[in-house]
Amino acid sequence: MDIRARINQILATEAQAISGVKVTCAFEDAVKALCDCRGKVITTGIGKAGLAARKFASTLCATATPSAFIHPAEAAHGELGLLDERDVVVAFSTSGKSREVIEMLEMSRHMQVTSIIGITSHPDSQLRKLSDIILDMGIIEEACPLGLTPTSSTVVMIAISDALALTLMELKGVTKEDFGLRHHGGYLGRKARTDNLP
Repeated sequence: MDIRARINQILATEAQAISGVKVTCAFEDAVKALCDCRGKVITTGIGKAGLAARKFASTLCATATPSAFIHPAEAAHGELGLLDERDVVVAFSTSGKSREVIEMLEMSRHMQVTSIIGITSHPDSQLRKLSDIILDMGIIEEACPLGLTPTSSTVVMIAISDALALTLMELKGVTKEDFGLRHHGGYLGRKARTDNLP
C-alpha cells in the first residue's frame, strides 16, 4: 500500500462529502429555529453520530446558546426529564433508523418540544417523518475500505453543525467577551481576554 496516497484519498473523499452538501432553505429554517429557541437546544445521536451531537452541544454552549446532549438510551431511563416545551431537539443519524434515537424523538413529540431538527442521509430515514426540519447530508460515500466505518458521514455532521453554530453566533451578536465568559480556561480563554495573543 502507498500509505501517503491512501491518506490523500481518504481526505479527498471526506472533503468531497462536505462539498456535496446542498445548502437549502431548510438550513435557514434551522438557524431561525435555533435563534428563536426560548429554552435549551438538546442534541442527540448514538454511536459516532452521538459524538458529533455531543460536540455540537459543546460548541453551542461556548458560543452563548444553552445546550445539552442526551444519550438516547439514557433518555428512556429518566434523562428525558431534561426536556420541556421550550426546547429544540437536534437529532443526528446517518441512517435515521437507530431505534434509540427514533424512540427518543417519539417521546419528545409527546412532550411537545418546540421543534425537532433532523440531520440525516438515507432517503427512507424514519427520522425524516419525526422532524420538523430536515438537514439532508446527501448520499455519503464512507472512506472506509469496507464502506462501514462512519468517517465521511461524521465529518459531514460536524461540518453542518459547525456551520449552524457559527451562523447562529453571528446572528446573536456574540462578542469575544461573551465567548471568554463561557470558555475562560486554557489558551482560548486567555485569547478571548487578551488582544495580543496569536
